[in-house]
Amino acid sequence: MKNNNGEILIGGAVIFKEGRGKNHFLLSKNNDGEWEILKSTVRRGESSVRAVIRFTSEQGNMNARVLDEIGRGTGAGIVGNKSITFKYIYYLMFYKTGAEIMGIGDYSWFDYSQASKKLKLKREKDMLKTANVMIKEWEKKRKKK
Repeated sequence: MKNNNGEILIGGAVIFKEGRGKNHFLLSKNNDGEWEILKSTVRRGESSVRAVIRFTSEQGNMNARVLDEIGRGTGAGIVGNKSITFKYIYYLMFYKTGAEIMGIGDYSWFDYSQASKKLKLKREKDMLKTANVMIKEWEKKRKKK
């Protein structure tokens, strides 16, 4: 969705699952065949958090829970011969096992070091790094309960 400033708002979903002592992160391939964090354009009247929930549940057929906002970033691109600013808001999401992922094309799960190496954009590497720190804090709180 384009806002009044001519920006397009994008919700990013850093999705992780627990497994065999390591967390794994979900990445998908973009149109250029490069690995990236899953993202969805925010629709008119929709919040960025609602956009990632919609995208993961409706398009990805995933059962994932939003834990927190990770961070924000901006980027620029060309849409219809016009220069556009993209505003990104990334969320940490916990993948609940059992759902079969569908509708997001080529995807795979990677541990943190693999995922970090696969990502090309510094912004996405930074979001993944922050997410990894947040997960460690989340796990500590969860074990205390």
